[in-house]
Amino acid sequence: MLEWVKALLGNSRVRQTDRETKLSSSLSVNRKRLSQAYGDSGDVIIRELRVGPRKIRVLLVLIDGLVDNVLIAETVMKPLARRGKDWKSPRQALQELSGGLLLNVGVRVTRTMKDLLEDVSRGGCAILIDGVDQGLSVVVPGWVQRNPGEPDTEPVVRGPKEGFVECLRTNTSIIRRRIRDPRLRIEEYQIGRISWTKVAVLYIEGVASKEVLGELRSRINKIDVDGIGESGQIEELIEDAPFSPFPTILRTERPDRVSGGLLEGRIAILTDGTPFALILPATFTMFFTTSEDYYERFLIGTVLRLLRFTSFFISLVLPGSYVALLTFHQEMLPTPLILSIAAQREGVPFPGVVETFMMELTFELLREAGTRLPRLVGSAISIIGALVLGDAAIRAGLVSPAMVVVVAFTGIASFSAPIYSIATGARILRFGLIILGGTMGLFGVVAGLFGLLIHLCCLRSFGTPYLEPLAPVIWSDLKDALVRFPWWAKRTRPSLIGVEDSIRQVSGLQPSPPREEG
Repeated sequence: MLEWVKALLGNSRVRQTDRETKLSSSLSVNRKRLSQAYGDSGDVIIRELRVGPRKIRVLLVLIDGLVDNVLIAETVMKPLARRGKDWKSPRQALQELSGGLLLNVGVRVTRTMKDLLEDVSRGGCAILIDGVDQGLSVVVPGWVQRNPGEPDTEPVVRGPKEGFVECLRTNTSIIRRRIRDPRLRIEEYQIGRISWTKVAVLYIEGVASKEVLGELRSRINKIDVDGIGESGQIEELIEDAPFSPFPTILRTERPDRVSGGLLEGRIAILTDGTPFALILPATFTMFFTTSEDYYERFLIGTVLRLLRFTSFFISLVLPGSYVALLTFHQEMLPTPLILSIAAQREGVPFPGVVETFMMELTFELLREAGTRLPRLVGSAISIIGALVLGDAAIRAGLVSPAMVVVVAFTGIASFSAPIYSIATGARILRFGLIILGGTMGLFGVVAGLFGLLIHLCCLRSFGTPYLEPLAPVIWSDLKDALVRFPWWAKRTRPSLIGVEDSIRQVSGLQPSPPREEG
């Protein structure tokens, strides 16, 4: 058995070495290597042609379904048929094809088998000529992709209705269309020994911090996995606090949010195959802002942002505080209210903490079921299930009506968080505060909140304090934290993310009515 494993590993190393070897001048050798690399895959097309009076052997390699057959006919087959009769040697054929004969802007010379296989796997057509130890790769992608549409996870009333798609090049072009300055840099990495996933790092030269950029490059270069399927895997491999319930990297589907982060001096990561982009460094207050905050008047944006912060606090604290008051601090409630709650709980067989746990767990199950079911029936199941189960539980005497109101209000408040990851963290921490409230009363709830505050103060996102500009207090950055100042008052970029150019606009932009001459 051991010998068989060693032989298998040895063959894998040989195949990997074969991929990285240089192309041979013999077409038969190259064809044999291609056949070994792809095996008997039915979608791989390897076609040999004999061009011109000298019968120069030419090999075309492509994957059906990843290429556009019309483009291949127009940009590859026609030039081969028209000019092949003039070629006197294989080297002349390569020079004319690479020098401009192929009617395609995406043409590059490949010298190794690995580069050739990579180009073919990305929707290219490889051309190999007998007698030449180099090949040509022509970009002719033809796969079906989704058109940019409004993001489902971050809808807005006022603002662009455009979102990212699964194609990396489409996403980078969307950002290029929004930021036309040539200082916008796009660095591409290939991650995954098997998946060969393209990952793009976007930043503005002269604005983004060189220290943060260097740290990001170091973390990305350390990634050595077999495949990357979504940007969430990259997030988990490069984040500062993997065990924290609070995310330290912002994810978004909105190009306007990414471009806004780039203009602030942040860095974005786009991954091929997913519409979710990553923005870093990220701070706690960023998870409660939306793109719409910056498109509405600043008073409206400030009120809505404060409402989200309040809703997040309510969704985190309300169930635990209710259990603490119900179990230890009945004297803090008005007499009519405590008498009403006591009358409702007269037939309930469970203590308050168990009752709260049951209702919260039921609500989370309904929410998860509504999310995973098909969209047409998911919302109906969650709403009807909540109504039926809540009414049935009250009639059966398992829970009190007041508890149903508390859980429902908590659930509604949790829906106001614009970023799903921050809301999920609050859902997890809520159960811990319920336990503290049921065992130690309000003292336990307050102690739990202080513990969370200390944890938030210790968090970093690529060296940036997570609670910036609240802790440490940066007065100039408070203009876009809990409240949103008008655009004409935000002259500088955030200071603690290490931007190179801190000034983003000139002063004196505040509008004023025209003066009457007289």
